[in-house]
Amino acid sequence: MKKALIASAGIALLASLTAQAETLRIGVDLNYPPFSKQGADGKPQGFDIDIANSLCAAMKVTCQIVPQDWDGLIPALNANKFDAIISSMQITPERQKAVDFSHKYYNIASRMVAKDGTKVDAASLKGKKIGVLRASTQEKFAKDNWGKNGAAIVSYAKSPESFLDLKSGRVDAVFVDSAVGEQEFLKTAQAKGYAFVGPNYSDVKYFGPGCGIAVKKGNKALVERLNKAIDQIRKDGAYKKVQDKYFSFDIYGG
Repeated sequence: MKKALIASAGIALLASLTAQAETLRIGVDLNYPPFSKQGADGKPQGFDIDIANSLCAAMKVTCQIVPQDWDGLIPALNANKFDAIISSMQITPERQKAVDFSHKYYNIASRMVAKDGTKVDAASLKGKKIGVLRASTQEKFAKDNWGKNGAAIVSYAKSPESFLDLKSGRVDAVFVDSAVGEQEFLKTAQAKGYAFVGPNYSDVKYFGPGCGIAVKKGNKALVERLNKAIDQIRKDGAYKKVQDKYFSFDIYGG
């Protein structure tokens, strides 16, 4: 009987460990629509969420979405609060010092949103307030290229807050991923008189080759699994199905 109980306990422990191994905990900032947000039903939704679920299906694991504000994502990953970050995180040399990345799962340019006709150059932006997401590549680019020339860079913990301040006049422009600027603001009734101004920004020095999935440094096995899963959903149509749900263009990029 004792041996049977020990064997039973061993099987239960093995089953528990297997169940844990089959769950992939994914950190996401739920304040970045249309890529991620909390729905009216309280559940996470958006492009990143659907891509995460598609990748988990391809990997035959269970997805567990773990909400985390943007500037705490990498510290939380490295503190083992989750296994990967799928939250529109651009692959940059600076971030690669702290985490490893899969290859890209999408790549779009950044744009400036402001009153239609606003000029975008160092002289015109001097003294203007530009909203950006804190700890983002847009923040770094804006500080280096406009902040050093007299513009005030205003950082926000949550992207939607910057658009509220743009509309109220507390900032003069918002610098953001183009898809976010379009869907979160420009396509809404609040955006009358506002538009994308200036060029597309995609300097690899700042924005890298696109957005990837971050994992803890040295976790090569998980990077390889994620890369295979990205390739699989690109080939089997699952990626396009998610893309077409949110966008009218190829978000994967060249």
